[in-house]
Amino acid sequence: MSFNLSGSIEHTLLKQTTTMAEVDKLCLEASMENFYAVCIPAKFIVNAKKMLDGSNVKVVSVISFPLGFQPVDLKVQEIEEALNRGADELDMVIDLSALKSGDYKRLEYEIENCLKPVYSAGKVLKVIVESGILTKNELLECCALYSNYDIDFMKTSTGFASKGATVEAVRIMRANLPYRVGIKASGGIRSYQAAIDLLEAGAVRLGTSASMQIMKESRENKA
Repeated sequence: MSFNLSGSIEHTLLKQTTTMAEVDKLCLEASMENFYAVCIPAKFIVNAKKMLDGSNVKVVSVISFPLGFQPVDLKVQEIEEALNRGADELDMVIDLSALKSGDYKRLEYEIENCLKPVYSAGKVLKVIVESGILTKNELLECCALYSNYDIDFMKTSTGFASKGATVEAVRIMRANLPYRVGIKASGGIRSYQAAIDLLEAGAVRLGTSASMQIMKESRENKA
């Protein structure tokens, strides 16, 4: 099975100490490698859009990142602000506390309200479920719940939890989500083989900060 590896990568920089110079470098690398997108904090969206002007690289930003604690009204405000800054896609951490408490009504209320501004703007929403800290049953519950909504992607992880993307989690998600919902694997993807394994399991996007190393290994693998 062959994959468009570079076209599946969201070149990611979300560390707390991120600087504008690092974002500029990220954008330059993404343009050179024809990555699908850069994934950055909202404060850098405007500059990234300028840096990427004329390229096909999208700008992705994160909402309620990395813990998902914000009340729904604040998540909606954060979404609207990111969209106003020019984000093409948004990766939102769900209310994991509500999930762990079995409060599915709150999760339904959250997604219903957070989808509205995204679809009004014609943009893309990914929900981050932090699969590495969920039980299998909780992950299945997420698949069942979000299958009822027009989300664009389910994303495995923030990269800030103790465990990131796994082949097992991606396979469970692919087997239990409608095919209109894509899967983004992220968190701990640091090698070409890990990237390929996740794509083969059913992911169509990869969020990684090791993108350049992965592409280097990809070229070495084809040599």
